Amino acid sequence: KVGGPLTREQRKTIAKEFCGTLARVAGKNIATIYTVFDEVDRDYWAVGEDLLTDKDAKAK
Repeated sequence: KVGGPLTREQRKTIAKEFCGTLARVAGKNIATIYTVFDEVDRDYWAVGEDLLTDKDAKAK
């Protein structure tokens, strides 16, 4: 899961690096790894009591 949208290029890079890590560390076959990107609107996700959008606003 990730808070907010990713670009197609970001998803491709993440999938490549994630698969490489699983292959190297866990000995998994890249052809058998499935990756699902669950892009959650930052207003629908909270850390502790704060929505991510509120944390974003405080950081600005």
